[in-house]
Amino acid sequence: MSRTEVTPQRRSLPAAAWISAVLLALTVGQLLVATFFAAGLEQFEGKGFGARLVLYPAMMLAVPVIWWLVTKDRRDVPWAAFAWIMLPYLIDVTGNTLNLYDTVGWWDEANHFVNWMFLGLGAGLLITRGERGRARPRWEIALLVAGIGAVMAIFWEVGEYYAFIRGGTELATAYTDTLSDEVLGTLGALLAGLIIARRT
Repeated sequence: MSRTEVTPQRRSLPAAAWISAVLLALTVGQLLVATFFAAGLEQFEGKGFGARLVLYPAMMLAVPVIWWLVTKDRRDVPWAAFAWIMLPYLIDVTGNTLNLYDTVGWWDEANHFVNWMFLGLGAGLLITRGERGRARPRWEIALLVAGIGAVMAIFWEVGEYYAFIRGGTELATAYTDTLSDEVLGTLGALLAGLIIARRT
């Protein structure tokens, strides 16, 4: 009687996992170039790229690390949510690399709205996991995502102030710019909340 050997099948990583890895690699690569090889270029001066080289990868990896530490789930990893949360960091660094913040008047405002929408989509996907069995109102989901986005916008502006605004050339216009950035970030997160609520 022949014995059939059963070999365990390796589970391949989903596309969103590879996308997350690429987003991280492209962001870190640009940060390394800006910090060590092109620091003298105008678009990188006074932008705190030394601090970003440490903080951006840490913030991009914070949510996945916390997820694994809290849930210890290796089978149903929310890679899509992680990718949405990582995407804004790449967009921000790429905007500096291409000098879009200094050459395109609306780039900064668009970034705060669109990037916070992406962050909100990631946060919304995380907080609505397993929602099928609950009866959470859609308005509650939308406001929860918007609230998370508003808190992130506040912390982001505080970080920008300590990183390169205080004592810099942008201090005179920092108050107006900070208010508009927080409003745009909150509106972007609210839009993400509405999208997630409708999807849920």
